Amino acid sequence: MAYIDLLTGRGLWRPVLNAARAMSASGGPTPPFTTLSVSKPATHVTHVELRRPENDNSMNMPFWSEMIDCFNQIAQDPECRVVVFSGRVLWKIKARVREAQEQKAQRQAAMLGVSAVQPLEGLIQQPLQHFNRKNAKIFSQRFFVNEAHWKRPHGPVFLYIGGEGLLSKFSVLAGHHVSMAGQHGALLVALEHRFYGQSIISLGTQDLQHLSSQEALADLAAFRQHITQKYNLTCRNVWISFGGSYAGALSAWFRGKFPHLVYGAVASSAPVQAKLDFSAYNLVVGRSLGDESVGGSERCVMAVRESFATLEAALLGGNETQVGKDFCCCETPKSPEDQAELLKNVADIFMGTVQYNEEVGLLTITRLCDIMTEAQAEGEEAYHRLVKLAENYRSMEKESCMEVSWAKTLQYLNKTTDESFGYRQWFYQTCTEFGFYQTCEDSSCLFSRMMTLQSQTQLCPLLFNIPQHTLPANIDFTNQYYGGDQPQTHRVLYVNGDIDPWMALSVVRNGTGEDKYRAVLIQGSAHCADMNSLRTSDRTSLKQAREEIEGRVSAWLKSAALEYRD
Repeated sequence: MAYIDLLTGRGLWRPVLNAARAMSASGGPTPPFTTLSVSKPATHVTHVELRRPENDNSMNMPFWSEMIDCFNQIAQDPECRVVVFSGRVLWKIKARVREAQEQKAQRQAAMLGVSAVQPLEGLIQQPLQHFNRKNAKIFSQRFFVNEAHWKRPHGPVFLYIGGEGLLSKFSVLAGHHVSMAGQHGALLVALEHRFYGQSIISLGTQDLQHLSSQEALADLAAFRQHITQKYNLTCRNVWISFGGSYAGALSAWFRGKFPHLVYGAVASSAPVQAKLDFSAYNLVVGRSLGDESVGGSERCVMAVRESFATLEAALLGGNETQVGKDFCCCETPKSPEDQAELLKNVADIFMGTVQYNEEVGLLTITRLCDIMTEAQAEGEEAYHRLVKLAENYRSMEKESCMEVSWAKTLQYLNKTTDESFGYRQWFYQTCTEFGFYQTCEDSSCLFSRMMTLQSQTQLCPLLFNIPQHTLPANIDFTNQYYGGDQPQTHRVLYVNGDIDPWMALSVVRNGTGEDKYRAVLIQGSAHCADMNSLRTSDRTSLKQAREEIEGRVSAWLKSAALEYRD
């Protein structure tokens, strides 16, 4: 069984050697624990239950200390064969979107006759620390290359930047940038982000200190040099970078920090402004749920607000047992932490639906609002419609119950084994660079006031020993280093959908002078939708946006051809 490094913060660390020895003798966690009750209800199953007074719901330091010891012992138990872990609903929706996009890309590649094309997959040896040459440690970073469209020897290079997850070979086989590569005879290259996917050294806190956007940009610069040497490129091979979401920000920042290496950049749904309290995320979610052009309505907004008010009142009123049954929770949400987890998971259904609206096989705003409003005429309370929506989500995900254990979420985030979707790594970056904590303490938020900033930032010291009071300075540095939402960049195109919550941290207005036409805002479009290949069902506004992107890339390449001609 894999070792679980639970709560690796140095201030909370407990050596596990004695625990391992105790395990070898006892075959399970060694009592006594004062805050935990440990039992074995069935063969190969260990049950850990919180043992606290009814009026003491805080997860205090003794509790976390014992949790570390207990789960480290369980991790070494050869008789315990099942580990149950949870992730928040928004994480699962994101994973489902990636799966759907991968399948869609595979089908599109087959239709275009490129499914037989096998891109080159390789590894580049990168310094672990670009800015400290005294550290000679290196790691292997994965990349893909597709030469199928390249017009040698002077065709441009389109760089696809990997973000907070596994990089797929379809990063150089499908997508709008691949279509443009065919038009311009471009060499397609893609680089996986350090500490994600298969480019991981380890996920221990000691190594994660080398995970940052600055190091990632230096990786891109070294990768560009590697490709230049491998293919004997010259200044006439013009580089254009592409990226979406966090990788979209990297695309913009790469152009901003290394303008001599990349001629132009497309930054799709790029949150270039770091923000500790990202309350604006849920403000955009609420506005989008009320947008009739994408299937929302004011009735829907009112129903969502009413349903969450009822749900929160039931939890605070001591009716958590009935709520647990209504929402088919895996365990009764008794503690404030578990209740907040339930509220966050239910809110995530709305947040994920808006962020990824009209993606393949997922809930849409139209369907979600139909569920929340369809039974109003029969007098069904909004709360029961919220229960029905949760049932729909569980059915879609094929889940027998909704996981609401905050302790299990924390345990999952402490997994230091390789994870394709990189949630631990990404949470580390939110603590050290970005914030991005989606809160609901603003009175205009539709969801629960229990979704607080504190409930999220407290994970930074628990997971990584990063003090909460350092977060504002970390985020201020990021904005000072890159320019926030007022970046001084040239030849960077910022593309956003106007229902995407992340647009609130991007550049959505045109600039002046050379940057006059730097922003494309797509009506009725969601997160990174412009990056997908053309579909017949695409909105007119999305088709027009892609044409605008194509026009801008073409103009850059023409300008570069004049600038670098012999």
